[in-house]
Amino acid sequence: MKSPTSFLAGTCLLCLIAAPIQAQTADKPATAADEPPPAIEAPDEGAIIVRGERLRGQLQVEQAPVLELDEADIEGIGANSITELLAVIAPQTGSSRGRGGGGPPAILVNGLRISSFRELRSYPPEAIAKVEVMPEEVAQRFGFPPDRRVVNIILKENYNSREVELEWEGPSDGGYAAREVEFTYLKFDQGNRLNFNAEINDRTLLTEAERDVDQTDGSESTVVGDPDPARFRSLVGDQTQAEATLNWTTSDPDNGSLLTLNGTYERSESRSLSGLNSVLLTDGIGNTQFRTFGADTPLERRTDSDNFSVGLTHSRRLGGWQMTATSNGTATDTTTLIDQPFDTQTLEDAALLGTLALDGVLPESLELDVERATNRTLRSDNQITLNGNPILLPAGEVSVTLDAGFDWLQIKSSDTRTLQETKLDRSRFEAGANVAIPIADRGGAWGAIGGLTLNFSGGIEELSDFGTLTDASAGFTWVPASGLTLTGTYILTQVAPSLTQLGSPVIETLNVPVFDLINGETVLVTLTSGGNANLRDEQQRDWKFGANWELPFWDNTRLNVEYVRNTSEDVTSGFPALTQAIEDAFPDRVTRDGNGQLVALDQRFVTYEETRSERLVFGLTTRGSFGAAAPRGGPPPGAGGPPGRPTGAGGPPPGASGQGPSAEQRERFMAMRARICADDGLEVLTRFAEAVARGEDLSAEFPDFDAERASQMVERFLREDDTVDTERLGQFRERICSMDPSMMGGGRPGAGQGGPPTGARPGGGGRPPGIVSRGFGRDGRGRYFLNLTHTIELENTILIAEGVPLLDQLDGNATGTFGLARHSSRLEGGIFRQGKGMRLSGRYTGKARLNGSDPTGASDLFFDDLLTFDARIFLNLGEVFDAKDTFANNLRLSFIANNIFNARRDVRDGNGDVPVAFQPDLIDPTGRYLGIDLRKMF
Repeated sequence: MKSPTSFLAGTCLLCLIAAPIQAQTADKPATAADEPPPAIEAPDEGAIIVRGERLRGQLQVEQAPVLELDEADIEGIGANSITELLAVIAPQTGSSRGRGGGGPPAILVNGLRISSFRELRSYPPEAIAKVEVMPEEVAQRFGFPPDRRVVNIILKENYNSREVELEWEGPSDGGYAAREVEFTYLKFDQGNRLNFNAEINDRTLLTEAERDVDQTDGSESTVVGDPDPARFRSLVGDQTQAEATLNWTTSDPDNGSLLTLNGTYERSESRSLSGLNSVLLTDGIGNTQFRTFGADTPLERRTDSDNFSVGLTHSRRLGGWQMTATSNGTATDTTTLIDQPFDTQTLEDAALLGTLALDGVLPESLELDVERATNRTLRSDNQITLNGNPILLPAGEVSVTLDAGFDWLQIKSSDTRTLQETKLDRSRFEAGANVAIPIADRGGAWGAIGGLTLNFSGGIEELSDFGTLTDASAGFTWVPASGLTLTGTYILTQVAPSLTQLGSPVIETLNVPVFDLINGETVLVTLTSGGNANLRDEQQRDWKFGANWELPFWDNTRLNVEYVRNTSEDVTSGFPALTQAIEDAFPDRVTRDGNGQLVALDQRFVTYEETRSERLVFGLTTRGSFGAAAPRGGPPPGAGGPPGRPTGAGGPPPGASGQGPSAEQRERFMAMRARICADDGLEVLTRFAEAVARGEDLSAEFPDFDAERASQMVERFLREDDTVDTERLGQFRERICSMDPSMMGGGRPGAGQGGPPTGARPGGGGRPPGIVSRGFGRDGRGRYFLNLTHTIELENTILIAEGVPLLDQLDGNATGTFGLARHSSRLEGGIFRQGKGMRLSGRYTGKARLNGSDPTGASDLFFDDLLTFDARIFLNLGEVFDAKDTFANNLRLSFIANNIFNARRDVRDGNGDVPVAFQPDLIDPTGRYLGIDLRKMF
């Protein structure tokens, strides 16, 4: 990498070219890029802040971002893909709205919707210029539901890489291993993108015997030589997966249009073990012996899956509106083969007749019957959105988003165990609108109250198998002071049960053992399962209030606080445990004979009367730099000359050494920077470079033109055939557009040059998005980041039906296997400097309890709190060993340690014993997980 001083010399040379470039376009109408140069202010010594232009694709909304990452922040995280990067910032991208929390984040690329995350999930993070995480209110502006946060990924205009990645991972306790090989090709060229990714990963089998799991009483044979069933029950299945993806994007900057096509094929093969065959032998005098056999043919479950996915995105400007259309289709075929238990009747008869001793030899290899279950799922999701600002009010422009969509889903399944074939179909039409109305503008209309925007949305959808549903929301965004954003939203939504909950085939299974809590006995009953066509639509009502504060006493730090309350009626759920209260609530689901014994139970889905939840979510994000910046002295002798020229040829221009560039040169540089950073900047720069490369004499047209120095500058960007390398020129343009203008010297700027960047809403949520700090540039200083999220569950109750006691999930009546903890936290932090970095992740889950059953005297279960830490250490070997001209350049070595302290959830009953089903190795068979990752970029 060139030193800052040599880069300064290059920019000063380019200043001499700036004048003719400026002159070439002087007769054009003024654009945003031609406005006065950005202001520079230095709030304190050593902290230079640049208020630059917004990146193309950056969101312009009233809401303050939850999190922002620039190139230096992303580099410091040390992620190898965008998928991994999003996993690191998951606490900030997840929504706390809705019953049980909201959906996954809505992904935008350069401020536009995409058909699927497949479009960029394999991109290397080096291809990203900026990441913005925005609150749920922003999702509605792009046609998404208001229970999802938005992640806007802004890509670099020019980028080219080939990547090979190798991974080996496995638990420190041994037992199994995972391996992965991945290849990625990616090229950006002025809005055109091409990407190919292929990967294959493999994971081996882990059995209960490799974790010393205690077996259930009566499941092991005491006969010497019988196989141990623990060796044939898997905790982690054997799996092989392969995937290939092709993404292609073309764009036309003249009309703002963009077209993206992508396709993916995925193949998965897995195998798990379900144990051994067993038999209870009884001889002629009544002696019994439990036996296990068939070690050569254990009971297996084998699943093969093929998935085909295609996507299309088209976006263009229509007058003052931005239109984006997306279409995504998937087809998944899954086949599962299930071994059936061996018919042991012949063995039982032989033991009873005395021809087979109770401890006699049993067969090791068996001919097992195999059942076959198949599933084919076809899905098509199509959406079109229009975004515009059709009305100008005193406080700003009214933002309007219109969206419409059509989705289709079909599920075909068959199972030889039930001899049934099922076909389910659902189509969905939907339409909606969102309006953001600016009421007050800080520094403008009604500015005394700060910035205030009202948001309203409404939607309707028609389901082919259910009917009409509606949704609506209303909210506000208030910025009472710089750096502080307050929001409030009310959401009313109708949600339909899923296609399978409504339409799965009704199946009656005979002689199923069920524990009857009322009589305290296990009986064989006729069990009914499947869908329930009488399920009702769920009514969800959400209140959400939030505060986003950019702390004035802690640089680059934000504090987010959210309060969320959800009330849902007619909630679809599985049939709960059969207690007297449940039987009273659903009397038509329970059948008893004249003696009161349970004979039949209908366990199809039911509708809960109501659920309520309240939670507080706190989020703290901070980032910064540490250590001393790299020296910024003058260049060594001859450093100003282009590569390949004799020492001193084309030496530094005036001002490149000693006292720094002159005021005229600084002014010329800032004008040049504004021009070449405009939308057509690369095209203008390329035309000029081509003219210089052809040796054209431009002095008559441009009196200040210096042909020799211009030629020296352009020579850096020529290929061997003397044509201009637009990729290298584009990379140089990116460096110019992202650099700190203070590198042109000149000390502190004068006062009165402040103000928001072009296009920013005055008084918007906190610091304008165009701000870049010199401390976050690549100046040799280290970087750190810290993201902390803590959630407090204030209330979580379920009313199953009128007349049934209220279930308090925070007081032991949870429906989940591990209860519901009141407190939970997530930590992500890291440091990075000079090619070496470390990332630490922490997760905390508080204590919980599950109440036992009074009729049977079952004990309560107590779940201890759990704290785990993951670490990743990564080394950019080319930087660490100063070997950038060797194979080590762009070679990263990473060491992974998940669950460093091998922590597992501790579960005890009232006697202090660990129940068999809650053994630590059953809860988490992996434990501490170690790995090595090697990634080479070309």
